[in-house]
Formats: sequence, C-alpha cells, structure tokens
Amino acid sequence: MDQVDRILEQWRAERPDLDVSAMGVLGRLKRLHDALLAELAALYSAHGLNAASFDVLATLRRSGAPYALSPSDLMAWTMVTSGTMTNRLDRLEARGLIARKRNPQDGRGSVVALTEPGFAVIEQVVTAHVANQHRLLAALDPDQREALDALLKTWLGAFEPVPEPASSAADRMGD
Repeated sequence: MDQVDRILEQWRAERPDLDVSAMGVLGRLKRLHDALLAELAALYSAHGLNAASFDVLATLRRSGAPYALSPSDLMAWTMVTSGTMTNRLDRLEARGLIARKRNPQDGRGSVVALTEPGFAVIEQVVTAHVANQHRLLAALDPDQREALDALLKTWLGAFEPVPEPASSAADRMGD
C-alpha cells in the first residue's frame, strides 16, 4: 500500500459516491513526475547543466550534422517562447557551448550551432542521461516498459497532435 492508496481510502470513506480511481492514476503520475524530475535535475547539475540547457544542446545534437538549427526551429522543438529561447542561448553562448552564425541559406537569418566544446559536453551528458533513464525504469521488466510506453503513447495522443516531420539537417543548411 502506498501513499496514494491511503489518500484514496480516505476519499472512499468520506465520499463513497465518487469513483476516485482516476485520482489514483493521476496522483501516482504526479508523484512519479516529481521524483523523475529530481533525478534528471541531479544528473544535469552533475554536468554543469540544467534541464533547459540540456534540452537545447540535445536538440542541436540530435538534429544531425552540422548540429545547427534556426532559432525558430529550436523554439518549435523545445516548445518555448522567443524570450525564453534567447535567455537560454545567451547563457549557452557565454559558456562557449553554442555559437550564433549567419544562416548560409539566408544571410538575413541566423542559426544556432554546437561548438566543439558544446558537442563534447552533450556527448558525455546524453550518454549518462540514457544510462540514468534505464536505471529509472529498472523496476519494470521489458514487457512492462513496452506496455506502459504503448499506453502512454495512446493517452498522450489524445492531447497532442502528431507533429509534421521536420526537414533534414541537409535541407536546412543547403547541403
């Protein structure tokens, strides 16, 4: 019996007319969310990053060579506002992890690119991040993880539209 079970017992005793089963699912998700965020934050912090800086660096890294995106593409992938992205980029640029460059396809625009130190940092952190994710899921066997992932995908699909495929890095950079 966990804390959520105890809360549900109290509600069932006080309001037997209510079906509080959804409260159990959502309560456990909330508690897991909080615990997982704390675990991820600790890993990022150990590497001198936070969730926001990891998000930008990881987005650039997974975009493929030349590891550069327009600020608007970065905002779309990370789902943040222009002001928030500017703040993130300013901090990463000050640390030498990214550089803003003129867009080779459009001299009026710019791209944000990983620097060599930025590439090295994200390579190290993403490796640790993936190992940490496996550790965090270790309580579930592979079949349970697969079933949970399928259920969450279905549920999330009810809230999010399916995104359009992004252009390739070569298309963005004119290669």
